[in-house]
Amino acid sequence: MVAKFSIQDFSFRYGEDQALKNVTLDIPAHEILVLFGPSHAGKSTLLRCMNRLNDLIENEETHQSGRILLDGEDVYAPGVDVTELRRRVGMVFALPIPLPLSIYENVTYGPRMQGERRKSRLDEVVERSLRQAAIWEEVKDRLDDPAMRLSGGQQQRLCIARTLALEPEVVLLDNPTSGLDPLSTAKVEASLQELKADYTIVLVPHSVQQAARVADVAAFLLDGDLVEVGSGEQVFTRPRQRRTEDYVTGRFG
Repeated sequence: MVAKFSIQDFSFRYGEDQALKNVTLDIPAHEILVLFGPSHAGKSTLLRCMNRLNDLIENEETHQSGRILLDGEDVYAPGVDVTELRRRVGMVFALPIPLPLSIYENVTYGPRMQGERRKSRLDEVVERSLRQAAIWEEVKDRLDDPAMRLSGGQQQRLCIARTLALEPEVVLLDNPTSGLDPLSTAKVEASLQELKADYTIVLVPHSVQQAARVADVAAFLLDGDLVEVGSGEQVFTRPRQRRTEDYVTGRFG
């Protein structure tokens, strides 16, 4: 297994709230790793630490220890280009927030900010990204329409496409289907299975059932502790830890 991310004895605290406690976890390249557990387990915090979005927290003291390595390089090392890190490690949030622009302009926003002006290249980026996000067939004839006219499920897939347009190496997805109907959820899950050929995917799922459906590797977090990690099949059918078994069988959480 080649680790894209290697998280080593990593802890994170918001003020007095210890969100992560000595987490050690390798995230394999070109697989879907699912971080699951109840609310306040530390899942979203870990995602945000992986591309340093927690740097943006204001008016609250934070503290961390340990290391997070991307391709063997510490993302918190002095001199790291955080903007480039966030391009390499893109993130999609639970609430889709399209830009108040057209569908086409939403997808090309990132590449344009990086200086891409060639219409032919931007057209290629739009089609590739929308296809990867499983929405191309639905919008290809109305790319100039406002993105805000799309349904919630389409907006979420557009936000995934907007992230993919920057050609990241890792895609972090924080509960991306929480507000979607079953059909839209199924489309997103199907697209993830195709995307892992080109990207490493880390997903905080909407439910245990979703986690079991999509996980190549599953990691169970509880109160900031990494309780168990293993293949998705093993964790959800033969958990080694009693706390994992209790959670996946619905005894708590």
